Amino acid sequence: MDTLVLRDSITGGMTDEEFMTFCLENPGLRIERKSNFEVVIMPPVTTLSAFYSGEVYGQLRDWNRIHKGGIVFDSSAGFTLPDRSVISPDASWISKERWNGISEEDKNKFSPICPDFVIEVRSKSDNLDALKIKMTLWLKNQAKLAWLVDPIEGATYIFKPGRPEERIQGFNKKVYGEMPVEGFELDLTQLKI
Repeated sequence: MDTLVLRDSITGGMTDEEFMTFCLENPGLRIERKSNFEVVIMPPVTTLSAFYSGEVYGQLRDWNRIHKGGIVFDSSAGFTLPDRSVISPDASWISKERWNGISEEDKNKFSPICPDFVIEVRSKSDNLDALKIKMTLWLKNQAKLAWLVDPIEGATYIFKPGRPEERIQGFNKKVYGEMPVEGFELDLTQLKI
């Protein structure tokens, strides 16, 4: 199954609440919304891709349990960004201070907040150029750091505001976090199975 983009007056005219209801009524689908209100339905990922994203999320969660500076989210969390898109990274982190600054009601929606740090993991069905565009979208919406892990090419791309992307080749090393996740280390060797 390829990614499906809905460009119609009904889905394109949904309010935030209607979009959330649409997603809740279709729980088996991976759904995002672009800033122009196009609705994107993505195929499920392969089992191996799920392992990769689970490992990445697990390492971030384990680091945060020790450092306790923020809240960690897995790939099922949707965020409403300042540009009104609603997207989901494979793993993300928000500082406690920023998370505590939103209402309890908003926490129980696609929260209107951009994570401070996001990690996307390329799956077999993902186009690398499209994912790189998504990474710049995170930065344009106030993410401070974004990583794209590509098991297909064995590379990791680092994105920072106002700086060109960096490429780290090979899964025989670690990627080191900077602000806002100073001290986090993603051990890429754990993605080899």
